Amino acid sequence: MMTSFFKTSVIELKAVQKSSPVHRNDHGYGTNITTSLWKRKHTGIFCCQSGESDRALMQQSKTQKVRALKEMAVSTTTTPNTSITNGLGILQFLAGKTYFITGATGLLAKAVVEKILRRAPDVGKIFILIKAKNKEAAVDRLKTEIINSELFECLKQRHGKYYQDFMLSKLAPVVGNLCESDLGIDANLISEIAEEVDVIINSAANTNFEERYDVSLHANTIGPCRLMDFAKKYCKNLRVFLHVSTAYVNGEREGMITEKPFYMGESIAREKVASEFLPLSYPALDVDDEIKIALDSKVAFEGNLEDQKMKELGLERARIHGWHNPYEFTKAMGEMMINSMRGDIPLVIIRPTAIESTLEDPFPGWIQGNRYLISLPFSCPCTKSHIFSYNQMLDPMILSYGKGNLPSFLVNPEVVIDMIPVDMVVNAIIAAMAKHGIAGKPGIKVYHVGSSAVNLLPLGDLFKYSYEHFICSPINMDTEGKTTDMKEMKFFSSMDDFSSHMQTEIVQQRRLAISGNNASQRLERKCKMIVEHAINLARVYQPHMFFRGRFDNSNTHKIMEGMSEEEMKRF
Repeated sequence: MMTSFFKTSVIELKAVQKSSPVHRNDHGYGTNITTSLWKRKHTGIFCCQSGESDRALMQQSKTQKVRALKEMAVSTTTTPNTSITNGLGILQFLAGKTYFITGATGLLAKAVVEKILRRAPDVGKIFILIKAKNKEAAVDRLKTEIINSELFECLKQRHGKYYQDFMLSKLAPVVGNLCESDLGIDANLISEIAEEVDVIINSAANTNFEERYDVSLHANTIGPCRLMDFAKKYCKNLRVFLHVSTAYVNGEREGMITEKPFYMGESIAREKVASEFLPLSYPALDVDDEIKIALDSKVAFEGNLEDQKMKELGLERARIHGWHNPYEFTKAMGEMMINSMRGDIPLVIIRPTAIESTLEDPFPGWIQGNRYLISLPFSCPCTKSHIFSYNQMLDPMILSYGKGNLPSFLVNPEVVIDMIPVDMVVNAIIAAMAKHGIAGKPGIKVYHVGSSAVNLLPLGDLFKYSYEHFICSPINMDTEGKTTDMKEMKFFSSMDDFSSHMQTEIVQQRRLAISGNNASQRLERKCKMIVEHAINLARVYQPHMFFRGRFDNSNTHKIMEGMSEEEMKRF
């Protein structure tokens, strides 16, 4: 499927019901609006007349789902095409292998598990590391967050009443914690895992841009080290260690950014000035020192302001060394550490960009959780409770704009935004895993999985398409349930100008919507919350709204070119 990157299908979103801010597609699953808009850009289709066109497009979505189920049923009864042996050998590699996966309750790894089980039901066992009090709690999480997920509907249709039995025969929950020694796994289970595991996939991470520095370090730097240490100590039959990172570990790099690994001590700040100044004029990056700084600061900051100070520390340390936030910084240090530790283990690093909903597999429009619900701060007592990450970069902005709460933004409209459907990332993971698992050669290979090198989408175009979409399917309602007028997004390059415009515009929009004795006070509170939320969005995403880099994906393109025709259809 990655090879047909420009082949798109359109999902038309229903108008949001007055009682709910959630967009739903016709088969009942939450649809990520940004991917829908991205698809529209490349099909050239925009529904400016809801009615018949709207129904036709939703019928197309329903038809795609039915077709997916039929194709899945056929695949279980037909003999695989022999031409697949001329490709990467993906199905042959998947068959009978045992996997150890972290982060499987999250968006990406869950989709990987689904794809493996659907395309290669003859796999061995899949060990799932789950943070839980005991085995019973882990099984409960496995059932609730994975087996009962709507993502697995195709498998439910295939196995019918035996679905849960099939899933429990393949998925083995492992109680543990990525940040503990030996991953906190029971010693008796370690020996079983050690003998059987062929592939390790690490997808666990803390993706919060504004997380405490110590928390980010534990999840994104120390955690991968613990897992690599576990692999080297126990997994003697390991064929490949696949680590999911992010393309944004490249921090403040600009231009066409190549797929090269990080090595210990590399600093983007020193890299940027190396051609003009002595690199010694910038502080060297020492991962051990960064961990010590975080732990020492945690003790020093103990008290009421500890959380805020630890968050500020993470941002400060990241910017000193050339990264935008602690998430990017700690993920980069995690790459450095496991690269230095790997020894003879084949290491694959997958760096996706901003992951959005499925393009077509197993059906269009799936996205996990309530990420597409984020549009207003009113449901939370404080806007600081919002969590911003690359897995929801565009959702808050687009939905806030559609609700009339973001009439302008701090952005360069010419900047290219890079987002990628989750099913394309899954296919790249499986293809790279098979290629390097079959070869079994020591070394490291990096793969960028994104769209900015081949499928350009300027932010100005994205907001233009968003405007046209919300004209057709409005979600901005006043207190009486009437649709209010949509305006085209205004762009600002100055935070001061943006803040001033937001305050004026929001007050004008809301002045007529509130009446009564306490109208003035209620208006002031509501406007203040909206403006604070918008300014917080702008502050967090400012580096990416003016980002001048694009991600080269030559390695990913080459691996997809090596697929057989049959593999292209399946993956």
